[in-house]
Parts: sequence; structure tokens; C-alpha cells
Amino acid sequence: MDRRTFNTALAGITATSLFGCATTAGGNNKRVVLYQGVGNQLRPFDVDVENATLTPRPALAMPSNIQYVWPHPSRRYLYVSTSDSASGNATVAGKLHRLCAVRVGADGDLQMHGDAQALTARPIHNSVDASGSYALTAYNNPSSLTVHRINADGTLGALVAQPARLDSGIFAHQILTSPSNRAVYFPTRGNNPENGKGEDPGAMKIYNFKDGVLAPGASVAVGGRGGLGYGPRHLDFHRTQPWVYVSVERQNQLHMHRMQGDSIVAEPAFIKTTLAAKQDEHLPQSAGPIHVHPNGRFVYVSNRANSTVEFNGKQVFRGGQNSIAVYSIDPASGEPTLVQNADPRSYHVRTFSIDPSGRLLIAASIVDMSVREGNEVRHVPAALSVFRIGADGRLDFVRKYDVELGGKFQWWAGLLELPAA
Repeated sequence: MDRRTFNTALAGITATSLFGCATTAGGNNKRVVLYQGVGNQLRPFDVDVENATLTPRPALAMPSNIQYVWPHPSRRYLYVSTSDSASGNATVAGKLHRLCAVRVGADGDLQMHGDAQALTARPIHNSVDASGSYALTAYNNPSSLTVHRINADGTLGALVAQPARLDSGIFAHQILTSPSNRAVYFPTRGNNPENGKGEDPGAMKIYNFKDGVLAPGASVAVGGRGGLGYGPRHLDFHRTQPWVYVSVERQNQLHMHRMQGDSIVAEPAFIKTTLAAKQDEHLPQSAGPIHVHPNGRFVYVSNRANSTVEFNGKQVFRGGQNSIAVYSIDPASGEPTLVQNADPRSYHVRTFSIDPSGRLLIAASIVDMSVREGNEVRHVPAALSVFRIGADGRLDFVRKYDVELGGKFQWWAGLLELPAA
């Protein structure tokens, strides 16, 4: 894709950026709300960007546990995927899987909007295309996807029939339209070998996309081993350049690909570690979500570890790296260079988000953790960790808000700039 063609696609990129890396239209005086999902409760927080503070407001109850949330390009509706299933490859399939439309009020308050659509399995990610006409949902077990129409009033419509032989890989983790809105990117993570079962290969599936219908496109498996040793989780697009940044979960890596039309060059231009130091291979460790800063000069990836070991009758943190990896982006080549690993002072950041002005990053950890300190054990609650973003992209920890999970998970949180009244 040449520069001129790519720039014509940038209108679509704001739709893929409303949560996480926010909108490019944001300004210092815009009103910003953080939405947080704990269990089935979707809660708004008023955000004071200047003072880096959050003020909670009443939550909206969803049909089951919130998995992911994505806004309509108008920012007047949210699309919320929910499930009562267990996570990952667990055998608890659950029975209540839904995709819901939620209306966003002028002050950020929430209200159910139309009928929820029943889904057949646990959704792991969902998004909306650049036109605001289609809601796309990814499922991890088994790996699959669906597309629903979005009606003119923002309510959810009928399923769009898809080709019967669409290759959806193993353990999908994200579904996202390209800047042109002519392709859908579908990272499939695969699985590490476990309990005598061999490794499942990963791949980046890229489909052609038109009128809500997907058609087979490229299948990218980095490394030349058919997807073995390759576990992509999430990706994000650069705002002004034809560059794609991919968080590779199972290898704790950041890959940068150059775009080629609506697809990508198969082998990355750059491969970087997300870790601050070499990891003990016996400690489970994985990379998480990824977001490019709104100004295009930095990219962020989370590192996650939350395995435990018994100590004095309690399960305590076994070890590993929990951080937000910060990279500067070379403006000429797109090469990312690791400049910081910032401590969120919590464990297993599953989602994080950047405010529209690019001044705050808020990270959401999914679980509580017991941590050994000498012969004592300290309880560390799940949290919303608030960082200021410096002019050099580095993160400065400001504060964290402990989150009472009540036996649930904090699966998701994201910042949204409210539309003008």
C-alpha cells in the first residue's frame, strides 16, 4: 500500500481506535469517561485528565460476565459481549452468551438499547467496522467468528451469513477491520504444549471484507514452521503509516509488519522482546494487549504473569514480569525500541487504554494476588492503575484504585471521549 492510498483509509482507523488508543479527534477539553467491566457490571467513571483521577458512577447490569466492549463510530452506542463461560480452554462452556447494544447518554450514563443477540459460545473479543454497519465477534473455543448487522438506530440486527469454509485457525483472540475497511484481521494464538498435548500453531488470518461478508485472504504464520512458535494475540495499526504492530502472546514479543495492500508482508520488519530481562523458562509469562499512542510516536504492550505456588497453606505469586512495555517508534522505519517497563503495581493487566489527548494511560488488572514478603503474605487487590504519559512516551505512575472483585474478574476497561451534545 503506497502512502497516498493509505492516507485515504485513515477515516476508517478512528473506528478501530475508539477504545485503547482513543480517537485522533480528541482534545484537552473533551469529556472522557472510563468504562469498566467487573463480572456483569459495566460501570462508568468520570475522568479528570488534568488531575489523573477517577470518580465512579452507578453501573449497568449486563446479562452475564462482560468479556469485551467496543463503541460505535458515533460514540453514542457501545457493543458489549458477555458470557457465563469459564475462560481459556476450560471445559465449562456456559449457557448465557450475548452481544448487547448499550446507549451512551450525554453524561456517559448507560442504558440497554434494543434486544440482546444470543451467541453460541463465549465471545473473547468484539469490534465494529469503520462504517458502523456491522458488529464483529470473535470466539476462542472453538475458534470462530460472527458478524451482525447494526441497524440505523444503533440496535443490533440479524446475523450475516458467512462462507462455510472460512479458516478460523486455533484460539482466536481479536477481530478488527483494517484502515480501509476492506479486510478483517483475526489473530489466532494457538496453544502451548500442555499435559502431554502438543503445541497448537498460531496464525494471523486476514479476510477480505465487503457488505459484512468475509472471504478467504492471507494466512500469516511467522517463523517458517507452520505457526509453531508463533502465538499472536492482538494488533494495532499506526495512525499515519502503513505499519501494523502485533503483540505475540506466547513468545513475549512485539512484531512490526509493513502493510501490503490490505494485507501485510508475511515476515516482520522488526521483532522485539516485551520483557525487561530474560524470563525463567519455568515461569508462565505472556504478552497482552497492544496500543499505538494517538500521536504515532510510541507503542505500548502489557506483560502478564499470575501463576501461583503454595506457601504456608496459601497460594502466592510464583514469579514473573507484570509491566507495561513502552517503545519509541522510529518515524522513518517504524522500528520500535523498548525504553521502559512500567510497573502497574498489580497483577495480570488484561486491558489498558489511552485517553484521547494522549496524556493518561489506565491499566486494568484482572485478578487479586497474594504475594510473599519474607515469612508474611500480602494481599494485592485487582486495580485500575493510572499513569501520566510524558512527552517521551514514558509512563509515570500516579495512583491506583483497588477493585473489589467479589469472586469475579475485571476482564475489561476502556476510555471513551463522549460525543458533542
